[in-house]
Amino acid sequence: MEWIKLRSLRSTPWALLFTVAGMITIGVVTMANTEAPGSAAKAAALDPTNNVLAGVALGQLVIGILAVLAVTGEYASGSIRSTLAAIPDRRLVLAAKATVLGATSLVVGEVIAFVTFFAGRAALSEAVTDVVPAPALDQPGVLRAVVLSGIYLALIALIGVGLGALTRHTAGGTAAFAGVTFVLPAVLSGLTGITIAKFFPTMIVANSLAVARPVDDMLSPWTGLAVLCGYTAAVLAAGGWLLARRDA
Repeated sequence: MEWIKLRSLRSTPWALLFTVAGMITIGVVTMANTEAPGSAAKAAALDPTNNVLAGVALGQLVIGILAVLAVTGEYASGSIRSTLAAIPDRRLVLAAKATVLGATSLVVGEVIAFVTFFAGRAALSEAVTDVVPAPALDQPGVLRAVVLSGIYLALIALIGVGLGALTRHTAGGTAAFAGVTFVLPAVLSGLTGITIAKFFPTMIVANSLAVARPVDDMLSPWTGLAVLCGYTAAVLAAGGWLLARRDA
């Protein structure tokens, strides 16, 4: 039932198409504009893999809002009453939504991540590759960065589902999602540096998951993934608990 709902909405294919086009375009443009490092220190710090995956920030915004809408849209239209009449167990309804959104986002995210990687790699100029080898999947950390970028989009979708269940309101859910992923990390970075901001999703993907080379003072890729999984489980659990105690 949830799969039929998702694929029958006009917003779903358009949102996914925008995600695909946006991530690939950003990856290609970023790589095409990557300049050759002028010193050995800059060459050692350059991470082309991180550059090509820069579009994940756009992808998480679209996927996250789509996931929020998958929950709040039913409350806005009133169709949630029909859903709960057919399936009274609200936790089961939330689990079904999370499964469909998570699986769809995982498949789409992995496909986009790999396509973006190869398209962006081809756009890297010879001036750069003469100094730094073009990223390849057999290089240390590269395959892991690409795969975890796709997994990240699936986790973001699950967080969006949880926030939608917590708020049951499109504007509130979208604001909460934007606050957690973009606003709070930016504010905290300005106030406290990376001490706290490095534990937020956007900072984790930009500096931990989607990197082939470790970034100083940031979480390791696997620690970052564990933190994101913890966030996801907590938000979904809270959303399920609150949803079970509310009237439709």
